[in-house]
Amino acid sequence: MGIIIIYMEETMKKFTLVFGGICLTAALAFAGGGAEPKPSSSGAPAPITIGGIFPLSGGVAVYGVEARNGIELAIKEINAAGGINGRNLVLISEDDEGNPEKTVNAYKKLTTKDKATIIIGSLTSGCTQAITSLAQAQKVLLVAPAATMASITDAGDFIFRACFIDPFQGTVGGAFAAATLGAKTAAVLYDNGNDYSVGLTENFVAAFQKQGGTVVAQESYNTGDVDFNAQLTKIKSADPEVVYLPDYYSTVSLIAKQLRAQGVQVPIVGADGWDGLTENAGDEVLNGFYSNHYASDSTDPKVVNFVKAYQEQFKSVPVSFAALGYDSMYLIKDAILHAGSTDAPKVRDALVQTKGSYVTGNLSFDAKRNPIKSAVMVELVKTNGKLTTVYKTTINP
Repeated sequence: MGIIIIYMEETMKKFTLVFGGICLTAALAFAGGGAEPKPSSSGAPAPITIGGIFPLSGGVAVYGVEARNGIELAIKEINAAGGINGRNLVLISEDDEGNPEKTVNAYKKLTTKDKATIIIGSLTSGCTQAITSLAQAQKVLLVAPAATMASITDAGDFIFRACFIDPFQGTVGGAFAAATLGAKTAAVLYDNGNDYSVGLTENFVAAFQKQGGTVVAQESYNTGDVDFNAQLTKIKSADPEVVYLPDYYSTVSLIAKQLRAQGVQVPIVGADGWDGLTENAGDEVLNGFYSNHYASDSTDPKVVNFVKAYQEQFKSVPVSFAALGYDSMYLIKDAILHAGSTDAPKVRDALVQTKGSYVTGNLSFDAKRNPIKSAVMVELVKTNGKLTTVYKTTINP
């Protein structure tokens, strides 16, 4: 919707200004429903703007940097192949530092100043949740690469995600601990102020008990804590055969050091928040296993090609957040092609019908726009003196 300017006689100038202001407000309020952009003055097709919101600094910066890298790699490939119907993609990214308030500010900047009607982000569930209602109200298509909290898509039909949800990966962790590791008893240490950690705990416990296991200790801490020795002393006394640590890599590395220092050497199990440990932890996380969205050592041709291309451009092995960012961009690309338009409602309608094979697996969407896809379990090992992960098994939904 554009700004309408009405040329009136002098007596009507005040009406013109007021009406023009109303139209401008309406245009901003309905950012997702605008017309296709016109060609540039040079005659070249106008680029397609994709907004991106990531934690590029702060405690979970690994997630954001990797996701942005994956998106940039996908855009590079798509543009090199001629773009989308001859139009190049352009990513405008904003750093939310893993802070929900800054996520909202980034969203407002992208939708008002940059006129983005398709946004990828953010990475953590709390930050993503902060903008889902805004996106839904303004008909902005929002694709969350890695926000696993179940309620993320509840805001409405403009909200999608590329990752499986916490109930699934919590269940995967519990089943793996009992069936694959053969544990009969487990302890859990979780952040009681983090929905991600709480949700994983609930589903791990339910799945472990369903497999015949017993949870002998369930301890909690507050977000930001750095000393876990009191809780770990209780866990040690309970003598579990496995310990579940559902948190992000920076906190898990601290807990693992203190756990091993107390002499507890049993397997530790976690979820996708552990991605980043290979660059931010040491031997304390060995004998550790976690659910993830893909395994970089997979022999699947899509994974092999993605890992090779990523390493060539960024000189490192991509973690799952890079793969999810990469897949998010290709999901949007495929939907734009199917829709024959970049109009957000039309792209949304096409995205709902997605059924394809991507780096993180075969994917389709359920009624709540959550992907139906498998999860992998990976193990943390040391190879040539360097911490890395190796594929263990795949768990299907």
